[in-house]
Order: sequence, then structure tokens, then C-alpha cells
Amino acid sequence: MSPVTAKLVSESEPYIVPGKLKVRELWFEVPLDHAKPDGKQITLFARSAVPHEKPIVEPKEPSQRPFLVFLQGGPGFGNPLPQDSPLSKYMLDRGYELLLLDYRGTGLSSTVSADTLASIGTPQEQADYLKHFRADTIVKDCEAVRRYLTKDYPPEKQKWSIFGQSFGGMTSMTYLSFAPEGLRESFITGGLAALDKGPDDVYPVTYKTVITRNKAYYKKFPGDVATVKWIASKIEELGGAKGIPLPAGGLLTVKLLMLLGINFGADGGIDKVHNLMVRMKADLDQFGRFTRATLNIIEQEVSNDEAPIYMLLHEPCWIYGPGIAGNFAADRVGKSFKEYQWLQQDWEGVSALQEDEPLYFLGEMMPEYRLDTCAELMKLKDTVRILAKYDQWPALYDLEQLARNEVPVYAACYNDMYVDSDMARVTASRIQGIKVFETNVLFHGAIRSKPDEVFRELLKLRDDTID
Repeated sequence: MSPVTAKLVSESEPYIVPGKLKVRELWFEVPLDHAKPDGKQITLFARSAVPHEKPIVEPKEPSQRPFLVFLQGGPGFGNPLPQDSPLSKYMLDRGYELLLLDYRGTGLSSTVSADTLASIGTPQEQADYLKHFRADTIVKDCEAVRRYLTKDYPPEKQKWSIFGQSFGGMTSMTYLSFAPEGLRESFITGGLAALDKGPDDVYPVTYKTVITRNKAYYKKFPGDVATVKWIASKIEELGGAKGIPLPAGGLLTVKLLMLLGINFGADGGIDKVHNLMVRMKADLDQFGRFTRATLNIIEQEVSNDEAPIYMLLHEPCWIYGPGIAGNFAADRVGKSFKEYQWLQQDWEGVSALQEDEPLYFLGEMMPEYRLDTCAELMKLKDTVRILAKYDQWPALYDLEQLARNEVPVYAACYNDMYVDSDMARVTASRIQGIKVFETNVLFHGAIRSKPDEVFRELLKLRDDTID
């Protein structure tokens, strides 16, 4: 069967945005299932950007810059605007055309939501549909789009470069495994995940890292040991067994509050959580309840309303091949730690904790109780549970291909709460020719918080010599 080439549905006229960028908006169609090219089609959306230049004499032919494709983190999130992407600032002067292609189901690409899934059919039909939304199919989408966009390019320009952040880095390794012929080079930041370990293997390690970050939080703000527990007790009191209604339809429970710990893996995350506790305590001190403004902030921090795929496919995105089911490993593994006994169904509440015993926040784990606290996920419970039990996921990586890899790979490995650095080292050792910048003073989102340092080191790996 011939590989699929995307169909261009429409293309906007180029327009100029601040930052001296010339941007195009592109809409494509690709098959839902690439093995059935004549079957159901879905839409992909992308923006491309090049520097806006005004030469004295306009060239007769437009230049064909090699493409650099940004693979977003997640899973479940669309791309930033070109003018908001650090790649525009740090990479376009290297001669690339930047392509920000929203993954299927994210951004404007056949967006997945409770409403759009309802039109697919039953929960089983929705789950079957979503089985085509992991990295293996994302790579096929990318290749289909590449074949269209470079069809008139000379052979030496038909390959493109990819830049994968977090989940985008995992997708990059899938790309290197199954379609290396389409790649000129690969940049990976915070995404060297384990190649042959599923959620049950990864979570025991990442839970320990989250516990360490909790200890750092309570060491910096020791008064928050009592404050967090007091806030939690007031949530129990005010919300009863169900929880406190949130503005967008979710429910604030103690367990939902604990999801704020995802911030501990980012620059300034400890301070952010502390400031949220200050705000919540101030509401309780002054009004005896939480204000709408505070409830809205909390809901926005932990909601999956915008990106339900983050819950729908969170554990499946770690499953490297058939025979493995996620089955809410976040709960199963978490309950094995004494710090997370509050995950137990029969947990007696905040009063069960000793006076000096902290209440530990979670990291990026997506436990099953999330389905009872997020308005969007409440509508998708059955679909999530079907996907959680599914164990016939196709392979995400080809270890033999990675071992003989010939595509230049440049990676940054951090002090990372989400992608364990020890596992990342093992992964790097299994990719032939990879060059890695490793540091324990940058966090997972350094591409946004400290881009000067990240791009300087990555480009040194590409442009300088080691020997």
C-alpha cells in the first residue's frame, strides 16, 4: 500500500504578525486510519511561519526553506501562535520555515471534546475512534503532510527537522523508529521517556520524585503543612461528600486540590502553589467560603476541559506495545506509598493525618477520581474506562531501528519530575548518535521559562564538535 499524502483543503493568504513573521494557515485532510486511506477523513490544522523580509529586489521565485516542525507536549494540547513560540525567536534565523501542526484531536485539528465525541457514537465507538490518536498515528499524519508540502522540493530539501518537547519528544522517538527517512534532524527537550516501561514501571519512580518535590515545598513553606490541611478540612466541611461546585461545572474536593502538585515540576511551581494556598486561606478567613474568582483559578489550574485527551490517553501514551493496559496505574501504584494513602477509597479524611504529617500533592498522574471532578470528563467516564482496560496498543518504538539510527539527534535532559532523568539516560544510550545536554538546574518546561539556556546548548550540540 502506498503511503498517504495529505490533501490540502485550504490555505490562507500570508499575513504579517508582530515579531516580523509571515504566517500562513493551512488545513489538511488525512484518514482517521492510515491503513484505510479511503475511509473516514479528519482535519488537521497548521500554521507556518517565516521571517518577514523586504528585500530591495523581490526574488523571482519564493525560497524553499527546510521545514522545522514543533511537536507539542501533552498529550492533548494544541500549538501556540507562531509569535508566541520560542522557536520563532531562536530557530528561524537558522533558515527554517516553522510548522506548528496541531496533533489530531488537539487545537483546531478535529478537536476532541465530550460534545464532538458524542457525535461518534457509544462509549465503545468513541474509544475505538480514540485508539487512532496516539504518537504512532501522529507520525503518520506528519509524514502525510510532509509529502504534500515538499512535493515540489528538490530531493535534498524534502526531509524536515522536528523539535519535540515532553510528549513531543516521545513522539519524536516514534518518528525516529518508524519514519526516519523523512527526517533531517531531531531536537528533543524533556522527552527521553523509557522505551520499554509502561505506567506500572514508570510511576513508582515518578511518585518518589513528586514526594521529594513535596518535601521541598514544605521545607520552603513550613507553615503550609497546617494551612493545606486546614484548607482541605474546610473543603470537606463546605462541600460534604460531593464537593464544592466550581464555575465551569467541576467539583472541588480534597483530592482535586491535590492535583495542584503538577506545578512542582515547573520553574516557580512551588511558589505558585503556596500563593494559591494564601489566596484560599484569605477567602476562608474573610468570608468563610471560597470566592468565585478563587474557585475559577483553581478550576483552570487543574481542569481537563480544554484538553480531555490528557486524561483519555495519558496512560496509553506510555504503553509501548501490545499486552499492556494502563488500568489506572496512577491509583494502583500511588496507594502503595504511605504518603498517598488518601488515594484509598476508605480514607477517613484530613482528620486521619497526624498533627505534623503533611498532605502530599500529586504530580501529573491522572487517577480515576479525576472523572468525578472535571465537568468534561464526567461525560466521558465510560470511554476512559474502556481505554484504560485496552491492551492491544501497537508498538510505539522500534529498539533495533533506534540502535542503528542515522538521524542526528540533539536532546536536553533536566531535573525532571515528569520524565525521570535516570530512565532518560538509559533511553539516550539506546539511540545511536544522540548528543545530550544534561543539567540538574533546569526544569521540564525550560524551553519556555529559560529558552536562552536551552537553545544555546542544543545549537552547540548541533554546530560544535565534541572531539
